[in-house]
Amino acid sequence: MTYAFDAELAPWVPMLPVLDLRDPAAAREVGRAIAAQLPPPDLTGLTVLDRTVPGPTDAPAVRVRIYTPQPARTPMPAVLHLHGGGFVLGDLALEHADAAEFAAGTGAVVIAVDYRLAPEDPFPAALEDSYAVLCWLAGNTDELGVDPTRLGLYGRSAGGGIAAGLTLLTRDRGGPRLAMQYLDVPVLDDRLDSVSMRAYVDTPIWNRPSAELGWAHYLGDGVRPGDPGVSPYAAPARAEDLAGLPPAFVSGCQFDPVRDEGMRYAQRLAQAGVPTEAHLYPATFHGSALVTKAAVSRRMRRDAVAAFRRML
Repeated sequence: MTYAFDAELAPWVPMLPVLDLRDPAAAREVGRAIAAQLPPPDLTGLTVLDRTVPGPTDAPAVRVRIYTPQPARTPMPAVLHLHGGGFVLGDLALEHADAAEFAAGTGAVVIAVDYRLAPEDPFPAALEDSYAVLCWLAGNTDELGVDPTRLGLYGRSAGGGIAAGLTLLTRDRGGPRLAMQYLDVPVLDDRLDSVSMRAYVDTPIWNRPSAELGWAHYLGDGVRPGDPGVSPYAAPARAEDLAGLPPAFVSGCQFDPVRDEGMRYAQRLAQAGVPTEAHLYPATFHGSALVTKAAVSRRMRRDAVAAFRRML
């Protein structure tokens, strides 16, 4: 299919990697190669610390990377940063530059989470890892110089789906109070039944075949995408009650299979009384914000920083 991509994005499409999730190990190698080719982030004015924090009960500790603006003007807001990767790949290196940019641009402490990946560790491993880190963050705000009333959540793509599930889980468990959630092109619905999901079978970076494989890996053996009874903590679009969730910013791309589920989720959040802002970027595809040479990509990144500054 031919797509009317933004004129500055279109030349980059043939150079984008093909992620074949049929082989998770090979897909991770591609992800690591991408990370190795990215320009080094500008860490001016930041301290960056890698450490491990306690994981869920009977599970390994979780690696995190903490970005702290300097000089530290405590107490600062904090953002839990959940990377993308189709539930199958991604690590602290893949979105290192993004996390650094958020910290520098917002003045917030950013905690990037190296959650466990499917299919070796299917749902709820990534979600429980993220919840453990959120609880650790809320319990160590003095040490981190963080304002406990200004905790935010960011997730891109599959990380956006995990972030949305985390807001539901945190609400239902009576966990730490979140001041905002930013769901960036979130993967939310395993049923794969929207107009955009049915239409976009060959779009860059993410398309329907990718979605089918990513969900199958994430849900684990014996559970198929679209089966009845899939947990709304795994597929937040299935949640019946969205009331009481933190204020939200939801972004979407025009030529993206997850476009409709993201925009529908934003609408349902607003209908449930959640303060919600949604932005659909025309002539873009999933992950367009990573193509930093295009004006629309830079605008998407500026909008994300501005949303954190406004909402935290």
